[in-house]
Amino acid sequence: MSRTIYLLRHGQTKFNLERRMQGHCDSALTELGVAQARAMGATLRAELGSLDNWQVFASPLGRTMQTAELVCAELGLASRCIQPEPRLIEVGFGDWEQQQVQTLHTQYPHLATLPDWHFQAPGCEAYADVVQRLENWLADDTLPDQLIVVAHGLLGRILRGIYAQLSPAALWEQDMPQDAFFRLQNGSLTRIECQPLPIVSV
Repeated sequence: MSRTIYLLRHGQTKFNLERRMQGHCDSALTELGVAQARAMGATLRAELGSLDNWQVFASPLGRTMQTAELVCAELGLASRCIQPEPRLIEVGFGDWEQQQVQTLHTQYPHLATLPDWHFQAPGCEAYADVVQRLENWLADDTLPDQLIVVAHGLLGRILRGIYAQLSPAALWEQDMPQDAFFRLQNGSLTRIECQPLPIVSV
């Protein structure tokens, strides 16, 4: 695999803070989320050095586009460089979107025993469909060899699992950080921690 992918999750959002299922719905970044996005951009700038031949792709949802714009600002790139990619959109959580996680786990106690409990939601996008669109994206020959990708928590976990050929157990054990990102290269995953930046009130 000659392609190198830097995979970032969007910064903290209002729904993340409230522990609500987000999926295809959206909420804006919090002040912490803005600082996280800037920190990812600053860390990525130090990691890459030269930006020659790197292209930026992002899920078209508002929180990922906002994060990508902040990352690009730290990289010295214009926001017009961001290429929206529908195949990178978060998993759709059906009837559970905007619901609080604690409420769902109280209502359905068995969810605590299921590592892939997100896919139990009525009207949820099927796991097989998520895998198919991510496999199609990874196999897309039109993509460049040097990619910066801003995506989502659950989707990013599945994408990393597919890329590194993780077992189902290992896939679901992965975390979904907003203060670190991953380098996907030669079939391996490398976690890169971000140096926190000050939170600026607006």
